[in-house]
Amino acid sequence: MNYFFHPAAEAEFLESVGYYESKVLGLGGAFVEEFEALAVLIDESPEVWQIQLEPDIRRAPLHRFPLSIVYRKHPGGFQVLDVAHDRRRPYYWLTRL
Repeated sequence: MNYFFHPAAEAEFLESVGYYESKVLGLGGAFVEEFEALAVLIDESPEVWQIQLEPDIRRAPLHRFPLSIVYRKHPGGFQVLDVAHDRRRPYYWLTRL
């Protein structure tokens, strides 16, 4: 699996892990597992998910959590621009482009 985080996205991802873990023991780990499983799918077939923003920004939703991986393809993998909440602050990550 070949992906890398935008620095701000990585910080937010880690905050989310901590948040879920603080709510229920083990939930942070479940969040990481679901994220990694979706990242494998994105890595294998990055064009499966529809373009969210032209020319190449896509959004892949997690199933158990109200979050989506916002990403763009890069040679040999993809860049995670955000792990965005599905209902809060849409497109606030645009400054990361």
